[in-house]
Amino acid sequence: AYSVRMDAEEVAGPERWLEEHGDYLFQYAYVRLRNHAAAEDAVQETLLAAIQALDRYDGKTPVRYWLRGILRHKTVDYIRKAAREINVDDTEDSEILDSLKFKAFGIPTRTPPPWQFSPDKAYEQQEFWEVFYSCLSKLTDTMGQAFALRELEGESTENICKELGLKPNNLWVVLHRARTQLKACLEKHWTESAS
Repeated sequence: AYSVRMDAEEVAGPERWLEEHGDYLFQYAYVRLRNHAAAEDAVQETLLAAIQALDRYDGKTPVRYWLRGILRHKTVDYIRKAAREINVDDTEDSEILDSLKFKAFGIPTRTPPPWQFSPDKAYEQQEFWEVFYSCLSKLTDTMGQAFALRELEGESTENICKELGLKPNNLWVVLHRARTQLKACLEKHWTESAS
């Protein structure tokens, strides 16, 4: 039977982790945190935590995914902390009003127009991801965090609401706005760079 257990040399080489997995870990953190410095800090904290926990690593999981598991906890902690510190601004007030409209009438206040580009064709192109990250960073903190937790982490509505302190209807509005703004930004910037 095939075993995924890592050999002792790979496990015992934390000095190589940054070189071998640093870009992957940074990208993972950046997509979720949308802040360059915070993503770097999260990767650094992950590597320190992994070195401290190395004696508990059993080698059944590849090092990259073991590190990603630690990083995931670090990014969730950062998002929770940031969510507690978010001030309500005009955007939040507007989202709350939209949420009330949704509750009262049961339909979204605005329907986004159809997509103008094909994600299938753009998916594997590095330029697309650069534009995507740029567009993602333009979302408000709440929208970016909600989008990352739902679409990139696959978190449930219940977990996202707990982490961000939102009601389910408000989360729906936040995600709707995030998708609409990302769509508009991608259509504008990806279409320009792809033509």
